[in-house]
Amino acid sequence: MKKLWILAILALAGKVTAQQGERVITTAVPFLTIASDARASSMGDIGVATGADAFSQQWNPAKFAFAERKMGVGISYTPYLESIITDIALLNGSYYNKINERSAFAVSIRYFTLGEIELRNTFQEDGTLVKPNELSLDGSYALKLSDQFSMAVAGRFISSNLEIPQLGNAVQSGNTFAVDVAGYYRGPEKAFEKFDGRWRAGFNLSNLGGKIRYDDGGQENFLPTNLALGAGFDMIFDADNVLGFTGEINKLMVPTPQDYNGDGQLDDQDYQEYQSIGFFEGVFKSLGDAPDGFSEELKEMTWALGAEYSYREQFMLRAGYFNESEEKGFRKFFSLGAGFRYNNVQIDLSYLFSTAQVRNPLENTLRFSLSFNLGEPFYND
Repeated sequence: MKKLWILAILALAGKVTAQQGERVITTAVPFLTIASDARASSMGDIGVATGADAFSQQWNPAKFAFAERKMGVGISYTPYLESIITDIALLNGSYYNKINERSAFAVSIRYFTLGEIELRNTFQEDGTLVKPNELSLDGSYALKLSDQFSMAVAGRFISSNLEIPQLGNAVQSGNTFAVDVAGYYRGPEKAFEKFDGRWRAGFNLSNLGGKIRYDDGGQENFLPTNLALGAGFDMIFDADNVLGFTGEINKLMVPTPQDYNGDGQLDDQDYQEYQSIGFFEGVFKSLGDAPDGFSEELKEMTWALGAEYSYREQFMLRAGYFNESEEKGFRKFFSLGAGFRYNNVQIDLSYLFSTAQVRNPLENTLRFSLSFNLGEPFYND
C-alpha cells in the first residue's frame, strides 16, 4: 500500500505542476533516460563521447566499432527510490561482438520493475497483487566509415506495462518501436609538450519512434526522443596513466507544453492540442516552440561534465556533475565512482549527491556494474 500511495502522489504532483503553468516536458517510458551503468553515472550521466565499453548501447552504439576486444558482456543493477522502497530497480544486460576491425553488432535489454503492489478496496478484503514493469530490447550495427569515424543504427522494441487493473476495464501494455542514429569520432594520438593527447566526439539521436498508447482510444504519449552531443580529450601521460575529460549536452526532441487557447493556464484543451502533434512533427517543433523563445530553449538543454583517471587500465577514478534548469526538472547532482579490472573482469561503482532542493530518486544510492572483456584484442590506432 505504501508504494501505491507513492505512485499516486508522484502522478498528482506532476498534474499540479502542469496546472500551475510550468512547462516541464514529460514523456512516457522515462526509464529509458536513466543511466543504467555505473561508469556513465559516476561521470554525471555522460556517455555519448567517452571510450567504448560493454554498455555503449544506451549512450552511443557507434562506439562499438572502436571496441578493443572481440566481445563484451555487461550486467548492471540500479536501485530506485531505495530509501523508501526496496524492490524498485533498473536491470540492464548487454552484449557486443566485433565482426571485424571495422564493424560490430550489439544487443541489450533494460528492465524496470516497480516490484509488487497490493490492491484492495478495504482492509478486510483479500488483496490483488500486480507487478507493473517496463522493458526495452535493442539491437544495433556499427560501422567505421574511416579510421577515425564510425556510425551506427539501432532498433528498439519498447513495452510499458503500468496499467492498474480495474473491474470491467481491459488492461494491456503499451508497445512501440524506436530507432537510434549515432556517430562517434576518435582522433589519432598526437604528441604535445608534456603528454600525448587524443580528441573524442559523438552524437546520438535516440528513441525516435511512434507514440505509445495504453488502451484503445486513449491518449498517445511521446517517447523521450533525445539528441545528445559530446566531446572529450584524453591526456595520455604514459602507458600507465591516462586522464580523460568529457562534456555533454542533451536536448529532448519533444514539443513544449503551452497555452494554445490563450486563457493563461495549461488545461485539458491545451493538452488535447498538444497530444495531436505527431512524433515526427514534434521533433522539428521542439527546436523552436518554447513560448519564451531561445532563452527557454536553452533551459530545456541539460549539460554535464565528467572526468576519468585510469591507471594501467586496472584502476579507475571518476567524477562528474549534471545540471538541469530549475524550470525544466531541477536535476542537479555530483557523482563519484571507481572501477577495478582484473584480467577480463571489471567492476564499476558509482554514488550520487544531489545539489538541488528537489530530492533525486537515486540520491545516496550505490550503483554497480559488472563487465567481461572477451576474445582477442583489436588495435584501433
